[in-house]
Amino acid sequence: MTLDESRLTLIDILAHGRLMTLLQPVLDLQTGEMTGYEALTRGPSNSPLHAPMALFRAAECADLTADLDQACMHSALAMFARLRLPGRLFLNLTPASLLHPAFAPEPMQQAFSAHGLTVSQVTIEITENAAMIDYAAMSEAVGALRAAGIEAAMDDFGQGFSSLRMWSELKPALVKIDKHFVSGIHQDPHKLEFVRSIRQLAENAHACVIAEGVETVSELAVLKDLGIRYAQGYLIGRPSPTPVRLPPDEVVRCLASSVVSVFPLSAGRDAIRATAGRLALPAPHVRPDTPSQTVLDLLIAQPELHAVAVVQDGVPVGLIHRPALLDRFIGLYGRELYGRKPCAHFMDGSPLVVDKSTRMAELSELVVNKGKSAFTQGFVVTSEGRYLGLGSGFDLMREVTDMQIVAARYANPLTGLPGNVPIQEHMERLLTGGQVFMAAYFDLDQFKPYNDVYGFRRGDDMILLTARLLRACCDAELDFIGHIGGDDFVVLFQSPDWETRCHTLLSRFDDERLPLFERRHVAEGGYRSEDRRGRMEFHALVSLSIGAARIDPAHFQHYQEVARAAADAKRMAKRIEGSALFLDQRQQPHARRLADESAVDAA
Repeated sequence: MTLDESRLTLIDILAHGRLMTLLQPVLDLQTGEMTGYEALTRGPSNSPLHAPMALFRAAECADLTADLDQACMHSALAMFARLRLPGRLFLNLTPASLLHPAFAPEPMQQAFSAHGLTVSQVTIEITENAAMIDYAAMSEAVGALRAAGIEAAMDDFGQGFSSLRMWSELKPALVKIDKHFVSGIHQDPHKLEFVRSIRQLAENAHACVIAEGVETVSELAVLKDLGIRYAQGYLIGRPSPTPVRLPPDEVVRCLASSVVSVFPLSAGRDAIRATAGRLALPAPHVRPDTPSQTVLDLLIAQPELHAVAVVQDGVPVGLIHRPALLDRFIGLYGRELYGRKPCAHFMDGSPLVVDKSTRMAELSELVVNKGKSAFTQGFVVTSEGRYLGLGSGFDLMREVTDMQIVAARYANPLTGLPGNVPIQEHMERLLTGGQVFMAAYFDLDQFKPYNDVYGFRRGDDMILLTARLLRACCDAELDFIGHIGGDDFVVLFQSPDWETRCHTLLSRFDDERLPLFERRHVAEGGYRSEDRRGRMEFHALVSLSIGAARIDPAHFQHYQEVARAAADAKRMAKRIEGSALFLDQRQQPHARRLADESAVDAA
């Protein structure tokens, strides 16, 4: 379809009111109720402009974006009012339309009133789809809407190149996290940390977060445990002309459940060895004499570029930061004044340049010493002095965050399982959340004699076998597996069939340990080795003991009490010959204290 054809098609759609409006619910994770609905527009189903991307691209090319946004708004207002839906209506507006007179506070209030709606029932979602944004004008427009009682939300945070600046300039009441960071969050520690950081940032800015693109119960459970207030996605309800008013049963069960999510942890054992080359993104570069208009066209065509390197004969000589160049062209006659000038006039002639072999810790120090510009502009990565690519401050921050995660988690270097600190953190989350769980202590019996006879390398194989079986027999989304150290492991079970899982694990361990022994030792049921006093003693084959205790937060207040209960159960399990499970069914510590106090009072 030619531009003229798409323009005529769009004009016909607008003239005859043929837009399709769909509404998608937004769920309040605290109350379990629908807090509102986002209006999503499509072209007619039999039109080449049916897809929203094609529809709005045609409007942009025909300079009809404001007209289209007006039509979308009135269609959505009419549908929302007619269906008498609860909560608020979320209307999408482009930055360009936001500055149009038709979307000033008074015309907006008149449009709402015409459909029987108040300003408190409508929120404007600002979509970041422009390469050049006049932040001052946008901030003024949003401030005027806010003064009139119309709140603003920021859409798709994290997707655009200027999300942080737009947030700081517009100060929206709501921030919607792009679905990329929500998809698979229950399995990706980087996404989890990103969303956690955005929630904390929003709290400090007195804003609320909406997580977009929720498609699985696992994602929803993690978002709930992270304290995210609102969520939207196919799991909750698909866009529809007759949207759902109540969340699906599986969503209701998830919100009502006291199960505590097992957050993904970064193995990241190679993070310490990470270098700047890991952050180098292949990016186009230009010569110093390249016209500035050419560089501008390059930035507009590739919105993901935060900067463009200026390279002379393969050697980087400068860096052009996106906002620095766009600010020159945003004003009146910008293209005429600067378009033909060599881009060298607008470059930073002393950017941070690092070799690809630079360690991440050293790179972080260089960025800090260079100042704020190095973080916002990024840095140039070279290979033996020649241009290799660009690195961004955001990617550096992500890598440093990953290294901090590894350090904070104290992951066991052999198994990669979390150690004492994350075990304690998850245990405290379970206690704080009021979740009843099983604390199980796993310990290898006769492990020291095995190390003495077979050596530490084979001992490591036995530990790795145990870790592998724990991972295989536990539910990764319900059961937290930790490696205390040496041959000691702990699992905090929320699986209702935890006991069956333990017996399965014991059976598999007894079978799969055998290749780690010599055949004659298997046949004899053990081997002889010196004890601590130097005397020869017969030792049975390595077995696995599990001591488990039921932990009810009503009776346990501190993680130390949980650790003691599991350790006591483990000692009882080790008294049983061979691989065994012992369940401590004694009174809980807090209950025993209350019983003792009651007995004293009665006396």
